[in-house]
Amino acid sequence: MRNKIFFLLVLFITVSCAAEINKQIPIKIENNKTGAPITLGIPFPKGELFSIDHVRLLNSKGEEIVCQTTEVTTWEPADDSIKWIWVFFFSDEHTDYTLEYGDDIYPKEPESKIVSVNNMRPQGGITVNTGAIQFNINKKGHGFLDEVFIDQNNDKKYSSDELIASSPEDSRGTFLDILDDSGVDLSKATVHEVFREIGSGPLHTVFRIEGTYKYNEEDNNDSPFSMRIHAYAGKKYIKVLHTLTYTGVPDKHKIQKGEHSNIATQSEHLISEDTADDKGWTQPNDQISGCGLTFKYHLDKEVQFATSTNQDMRSDTSVAYDVYTAPLSNKKIGVLQTGPKFNKGSKESTSTQREVGFHATVIAGKENVAKAQRAKGWVDVSDASKGISVGIKNVLQEYPKELEIDPNTGTINAYVWPSSVEAMSFERENTDLDGGMLDNFAAGIAKTTEFIYYFHTAENIENIELTMDYALDPPVAHATPEWYTSSLVYGKMAPFSTKHPEFENALQYKYDWMAFNQEWESWYSIFDYGDVKTYYFKDDWHMWTNNEPTVDFSLWTNFMRTGNPKYYNMAQAMSKHTMDVDNIHWPKKRTYVGEINDAIDFWNYKNEPESTPYLGIGRRHGDEHWSALLSAHVWIQGWIASYYITGDQRALEVAKMTGDTYLNRIWGDHDLRGRRLYLSILNLVELYDATKLEKYKTELDDRIKLMLELQKTQGGNLLLDRYGYSQTYVAQGLYKYYQLTGREDVKKALIDHARWVKNVPPLNHQMESFLATIYPLLIGYDLSGNPSFLAEAKRRAEVLKVSELPIKIDKNTTQKAYSEALLKISRLPEDEKGRIAIWDLNQGLRVFGWTHANNIPYLLYWLENLEVKSTK
Repeated sequence: MRNKIFFLLVLFITVSCAAEINKQIPIKIENNKTGAPITLGIPFPKGELFSIDHVRLLNSKGEEIVCQTTEVTTWEPADDSIKWIWVFFFSDEHTDYTLEYGDDIYPKEPESKIVSVNNMRPQGGITVNTGAIQFNINKKGHGFLDEVFIDQNNDKKYSSDELIASSPEDSRGTFLDILDDSGVDLSKATVHEVFREIGSGPLHTVFRIEGTYKYNEEDNNDSPFSMRIHAYAGKKYIKVLHTLTYTGVPDKHKIQKGEHSNIATQSEHLISEDTADDKGWTQPNDQISGCGLTFKYHLDKEVQFATSTNQDMRSDTSVAYDVYTAPLSNKKIGVLQTGPKFNKGSKESTSTQREVGFHATVIAGKENVAKAQRAKGWVDVSDASKGISVGIKNVLQEYPKELEIDPNTGTINAYVWPSSVEAMSFERENTDLDGGMLDNFAAGIAKTTEFIYYFHTAENIENIELTMDYALDPPVAHATPEWYTSSLVYGKMAPFSTKHPEFENALQYKYDWMAFNQEWESWYSIFDYGDVKTYYFKDDWHMWTNNEPTVDFSLWTNFMRTGNPKYYNMAQAMSKHTMDVDNIHWPKKRTYVGEINDAIDFWNYKNEPESTPYLGIGRRHGDEHWSALLSAHVWIQGWIASYYITGDQRALEVAKMTGDTYLNRIWGDHDLRGRRLYLSILNLVELYDATKLEKYKTELDDRIKLMLELQKTQGGNLLLDRYGYSQTYVAQGLYKYYQLTGREDVKKALIDHARWVKNVPPLNHQMESFLATIYPLLIGYDLSGNPSFLAEAKRRAEVLKVSELPIKIDKNTTQKAYSEALLKISRLPEDEKGRIAIWDLNQGLRVFGWTHANNIPYLLYWLENLEVKSTK
């Protein structure tokens, strides 16, 4: 009996220890689609996980399902535990999953794996076998898919009669055609390199293709392009993310020698802003005539065409899509999506009337055979045994877009910019100064478009639409808000709760107001979507935000706090917009990687023209996206969050571009003073944390050393008085640095700064600066325990409280009624100079970043934790 009791006791202790070691994270999928590929970023607290080999995924029944995990970054140098991982899997019909981790856990191996060959010889390329399709991209091929085979008889082999797609002629698999006074210059694409990206594995592999569009006319600059192709084990579909870079001369103004004074890297040659009489500013020069991807289809006779459209263009519509089908004849057939403000058209909305003018047209030859407002964004061509479906994500929001089948050439054309519509031009709308500048910086902007290609055997329309929705209406996976916040990867912030509704209202009402306006104003189109405008005066919006200050990060924070997919989609769109459109990407010298055996390749690389010194710097908020630059106007924090949460490899690529510009110090000591210094520390600590590259740590250390030295001459203030609104850059950047290093001098600097802003509050930008001090005060309290810091933070935050909205927001609510309702519940003070208070609730997200978004989530942490302590 005694032995039996001892055995049971040992068993109980063993089970209890195993339960302690094996920990679980609840995962939920919003808008789930059965079979969808899911990439999910999960953070871990310091010291919690040391190897991705001890992570597995369970379904809603507690059964293990195959997943692929990637270590993204760690807590180094403070700790070698893992900070972020990516988990990839295919969803089932259920929405709930569990990520389990522990020392005794080992995930099961996948039965089906991607097999690929990446041969970058001069005549090489890549061959990828998913187990269901095989595709090739040749280095000397046509720029996109050169051959696609489908395993139609399931024998795991690919014969010539299973060829379903192949490249067109003349290096035109992908194209970016330029229109100028000489006419249309048709591009030819050349592939240079293909790389496997981080996150690649047996279930999901990402290939990055780097290439160049070349032109016949000497006055048209070569244009770099890249594509990321996502392949999936056992699947017949791929996702393609295509990035174009505009390298044209946007208008016909007389080009001056030199630089503008506010971005000058020298003082000898400065450009005059007094050129408003130059009519060339408003005259287009190099325009995008057409851009997209194409290949030939190989189908039997009696091919059927299909697509779908909707009469309602609202994103939350309950109206079903109408499927259109027709036999393929000898006429071109496809669907074209256009919208209002088409290529610099005039605004058509008012505060009481929502904008109209969206058109989705199914065109056969020259005949419009179906009309609606919204295209779903896919087409399919199928014979009796097989077919090809192609879709474009955000086809409405990023209009114009077109999907076209041309029976005469046997091609499927997916247009980023349709050649059937007016060319995209980049001239200025007027010659008004924007941010004190008169220039056009359109050259060097980029745009990434997401496609899905499905090479299938005989399928019904329902299954085709389901597969298309993996990209067009994708699921959103997330951990619980409590898991994100308790990980402390972004400091001590609280998850969403109803405990302090007046503070939560201040956040959620503003985000919802911006989502409402994004649809009401139709802040859509290829180079606008994702951004929002920032000032609301006299029932009208003014100035694109261009991400100031780290607006996309605010949205990512709100997604992590709430788990609401609406904020995920807003954040993702904002991050993608700002990393592409609000950044300088060209001229850029290629990176030497040494994939060619011949030594001459390096010397050819050395002889290439150098990159622009402005590579990686951002655009100032302005009336147009490409009209003004500033020497301190780029925020990568949200891009890095996008990289962590969604697995967007391009986000880190663009962030590195900005980081490398910091290393160059193109503005001398100007680069190391004022807001440039403060913002660079926030950006560099995020970039170092994501990459662990020593070059960024060295630069970061040097800038922090300088900041702490300057603090001593400023009485304990980390900032110059001029830049009081920059509080969150300094506090967030230094606090994250302290998390990673534990340096006591940094801790003291943050406490000294909190004391300064408590005793000498900055008012140089009124509420923008004053309310931005809430976060530094909270950091001071966290690091010192001094209750006066928390008390002052709470006192200053009183004006942020917002009572319940007096109206219900629905499809009948007008912009004017919404704005007036927000102002009724606002407690924010008026502008002391009698102007409209740009920090009020009905304004955009720009000032909100300093006054609300980077303060309230962290204040709520302390309010809720103090309440818990007081009840014990």
